[in-house]
Amino acid sequence: MSTTYEKPEMIVADLPVFNAVKAAIESSFSSSKASEFFKSLSRAGLRVRDFEAVLKQGLLGSNTAAEYDRLGNGDQGQIREFYLASLEKVAPELREKFFKLYAYY
Repeated sequence: MSTTYEKPEMIVADLPVFNAVKAAIESSFSSSKASEFFKSLSRAGLRVRDFEAVLKQGLLGSNTAAEYDRLGNGDQGQIREFYLASLEKVAPELREKFFKLYAYY
């Protein structure tokens, strides 16, 4: 008998603010805006995995950092996890084009 791990559902404390931040991330990684988002990261000299720096530079939207700061620790953790999962779902050809943003060096 095999059982698979199921991630427990975490409750979001401030759903409207959480959804606003999540929508900003979804928008940045959408197929129509991802290339421009990566170009802005490159111009700013940031790595795509450096969520806090990307947020503070306003590259996810001008109000997103303030909204993120309003969230509790649990909600912030879920947002960081969502951001990191989103960057891994980017099309391989776009990831190859912006390889330096993804590199770990």
